Amino acid sequence: MTSPLVSVVMSVFNGERFLREAVESILGQTFRDFEFIVVEDGSTDRTASILDSYQKSDPRIRVYHQENQGLIESLNRGCLLAQGKYIARMDADDVALEDRLTRQVDFMEKHPHIAVLGGAVEWIDANGKSLGIQHTPVTDCEIKSELLRRNVFWHSTVLMLKEAFVSAGGYRGAVVDAEDYDLWLRIAEHFPVANLEAVVLKYRIHPLQVSMRKRRQQTLSKLAVQASATLRRKGIPDPLASAKEIPPDLLLAMGIPEARQRNEIILEIRQWIRYMCLAGEHPVALQAADQILQSDLAYVERWQIADLHLAVARLHWGQGSYRKGIWAALRAVLTRPAILARPLKPVLLRLRLLPARSGDLPVS
Repeated sequence: MTSPLVSVVMSVFNGERFLREAVESILGQTFRDFEFIVVEDGSTDRTASILDSYQKSDPRIRVYHQENQGLIESLNRGCLLAQGKYIARMDADDVALEDRLTRQVDFMEKHPHIAVLGGAVEWIDANGKSLGIQHTPVTDCEIKSELLRRNVFWHSTVLMLKEAFVSAGGYRGAVVDAEDYDLWLRIAEHFPVANLEAVVLKYRIHPLQVSMRKRRQQTLSKLAVQASATLRRKGIPDPLASAKEIPPDLLLAMGIPEARQRNEIILEIRQWIRYMCLAGEHPVALQAADQILQSDLAYVERWQIADLHLAVARLHWGQGSYRKGIWAALRAVLTRPAILARPLKPVLLRLRLLPARSGDLPVS
């Protein structure tokens, strides 16, 4: 029996809500020469039975049940079991477009030097409603110039050479919730990488994606993998090579002060709150904003705290809680009086009374 060209790898834990749509989006691909490896990571809902039913009806699916090991262990297991030349990642809450694998395999076969290939995504909410298209840098040069600052690959769009995955040593267990970013950085140090301009996946935004606790861990992991990549480029041994976790003191030793750690955490949580608002999950966003404002905000820049109060004000106002909205707005102003000028900024830009900066959006 010949090996398939592509091994699609998915890890899933308690993912019954969106699982059928994700699985069927792979089984319905126009490209057919693939195996579908699913590591069922000790789910307590109906995930296991759903997967078993698909395995019985389609020989391309291979389901591996295990006690809960976590995402990183599960992904490493699935990727090492892969028989294909290429590994295609897929998450249990996303939806692959039917020509995703056709487009990506065609590109990789024409560009055999590329080790990792991603693509653009369409954001959708929990109900599948479109929230807009998200593009990424496309060429190797563009990606590598951005990669030290941010992750420019959507994990479940990636098709990669198994050879590159094995050569890099797979996902590292210490960098929880940034394991993919760490892998792309390490692979990109030795191989060219690329993204397709075309949308290849519907990426779902929903509250169960990443909890507040995981957001903190994800941010610390992100800072760690960026610092470790910088050290490797300088020829300094990678402190994450032997790390089992990412405690704050390790980040301090890597040159990341506590003030930066805390501000990055708040920055990422504020971004997550914006995503929840975009997806219409306003109660979740409000709860997250309130929770972070009640936490220890030492070292956090005042403009970030003011922005959180302002977000709370907008959310309360949108829910008809006008008194709470006004009080939150007042707290934003008291925290940073300069925030009062924000509503005037578009007007001042239009009248050319304020110099435009490179990051400003054009005023229509």
